[in-house]
Amino acid sequence: MTTAYAVYEDALFVVDADRASTVREHPFDSRPECVAVTDGAVLVGTFEGGLRRSTDSGESWARAEGIEQDAVTSLAVDPEDPKTVYAGTEPSRVYRSTDGGQRFERLPGLTDLDSAEEWSFPPRPDTHHVRWIEPDPADPELLHVAVEAGALLRARLGEDGVDWTDRVPSARLDTHTIATHPDAPGRAWVAAGDGYAETTDAGESWEHPQDGLDHTYCWSVAVGLQRESTPRVLLSAATSAREAHRVGESYLYRREGGAWERLDGRGIPTGEGTYRAVLARGADEATVWAANNHGLYRTDDGGDSWTAIDVSWPDRVGDQPCRGLAIVE
Repeated sequence: MTTAYAVYEDALFVVDADRASTVREHPFDSRPECVAVTDGAVLVGTFEGGLRRSTDSGESWARAEGIEQDAVTSLAVDPEDPKTVYAGTEPSRVYRSTDGGQRFERLPGLTDLDSAEEWSFPPRPDTHHVRWIEPDPADPELLHVAVEAGALLRARLGEDGVDWTDRVPSARLDTHTIATHPDAPGRAWVAAGDGYAETTDAGESWEHPQDGLDHTYCWSVAVGLQRESTPRVLLSAATSAREAHRVGESYLYRREGGAWERLDGRGIPTGEGTYRAVLARGADEATVWAANNHGLYRTDDGGDSWTAIDVSWPDRVGDQPCRGLAIVE
């Protein structure tokens, strides 16, 4: 059974994607920012209400302990240990739980980095937040951490604490999403407000293939491996933050080792009237999920064609960007 968990600006929506008949709605009094599912629990980070956790399919919610900030802006589950969960906040802090998201402890040292004085989120310039945390599936002690805006960082976890590496010159400064793959050690792919980037040395250096990418405000990225382990990269992008989040004009792109290809007319809305999509990799290399203001979509052929998951969404979703997506298969 495949279940999709999508957060929009006022609710969590849970979709049984195999039956595709109904969507269960769980309203929140504080704006949901992110969602993760782990160890029998659903976790939702909210902007003013902290991290909420449910173990009964959303019938009741409890606030996770140990996170000092009310704004939880990112969540990540360790791919090797589902009881280990990471949470990022505004102001920028990183927390770790080892009991499936019930209790968290702060990882020290993040704001001691030299670049921290330059971090700033333009709509709220006096603060900044952790937009994304990506555990490296090939290196259980390594985290990629994106601060919006100002830095793409690395944290190496050890018995003696956390060893942080500040941003490297070739890294993007406004990273929104980081993707890794369990069969591609050392590689990571980034969607950022200042463009796309990828690494083959675990973030020591970054390359920026842009040929064919006409929209460089990048929001979400998903990666599958195809023939001879060549990455197939899917990317959502717009001209600017205004088009992506407010006006609603965004696009999907695909890259398979060469130039970027824009995926228009493939069964998923793009262009005018479409907010930037949130992408999530599926169970096999050709499956990717996408959620936007038109609903939930799936491709099983690497982006050549997309199918809408046929459920009845509330009308208000059409005016909201999706803020987070988790797929459980």
